[in-house]
Amino acid sequence: MKILVTATNYSKYCQAGKKILEDAGCEILENPHGRPYTYKELKDIVKDIDGVVVGVDTWNEDIFCLAPKLKAMARFGVGVDNIDLKAAEGHGIVVCNSPGINSSAVAEQAIALMFALMRRVPEMDRAVRRGEWPRPMFHELRSCKIGFLGFGAIAKNVALRLKGFGTEMSAYDKYPDQEEADRLGVRMASMEDVLRDSDIISLHLPASKETEHLICRKTISLMKDGVLIVNTARGSIVKEADVAEGLKSGKIGGFGTDVFEQEPVDTKGKLFGFDNYIATPHVSAETYENCETTSIVTAKALLSVFEGKEPENRLV
Repeated sequence: MKILVTATNYSKYCQAGKKILEDAGCEILENPHGRPYTYKELKDIVKDIDGVVVGVDTWNEDIFCLAPKLKAMARFGVGVDNIDLKAAEGHGIVVCNSPGINSSAVAEQAIALMFALMRRVPEMDRAVRRGEWPRPMFHELRSCKIGFLGFGAIAKNVALRLKGFGTEMSAYDKYPDQEEADRLGVRMASMEDVLRDSDIISLHLPASKETEHLICRKTISLMKDGVLIVNTARGSIVKEADVAEGLKSGKIGGFGTDVFEQEPVDTKGKLFGFDNYIATPHVSAETYENCETTSIVTAKALLSVFEGKEPENRLV
């Protein structure tokens, strides 16, 4: 079987999963670009592919029509908004993902962005390098109200880590897990309450038509003046132009994000004109631990399909 790996740095960080596939006799074609494949690049190589370990490139009807041998796809992560599941099902392609594995890694990135915004770490670093010695004042985390939009595995991991700081936490979720909320000291609330009450809002929602541009001028107007917003979920949730307006007016005190409406990001965008904008290049899940475990899960999922078995975490 011929396996295309579109996730990056596979040989470098995913030896455990790679060995499983190689021991099963699979030929592996790795992503040499260090970024997602483009449509043009994929269409030239998918003809003979039997399986894919999928990164964040786009897989749709146009690609599936060019890949007659494709039997299975294993997403190297959780979100599958880059895969047209209905089209995959129509072509008889099994699609799996890897839920829960990266929750610890992404939670740590979310908290890192919170602290970087609260303490203005990048801004202070640049000031010192310029020979300046500013004396700003900060709030401590224990005096802040943290609000989660979405309360799945990642948000729960964030809450677990923040619990020790004694901060007040609330969350909105379409399907609230009250038992876990009680255990973690999180108050379940409406979306409007979370938007109005929080000093820091952390986004943990999936990408969907329902959540597209959820953070926009209208919802920002409900937030506290000086609110900090952190996004480690999906770029489509945030309307970046409206956030730029909020930063300019001071309504938003800072925006830290690991995901973008367009990736790679356009550094000429309005957001890059603000010192209180912190951007990281979609690296939340890039930990040694997550890559090793996810490589094993995705490899086993593909082999299960090839062997006629039911894979774990099957979506279609």
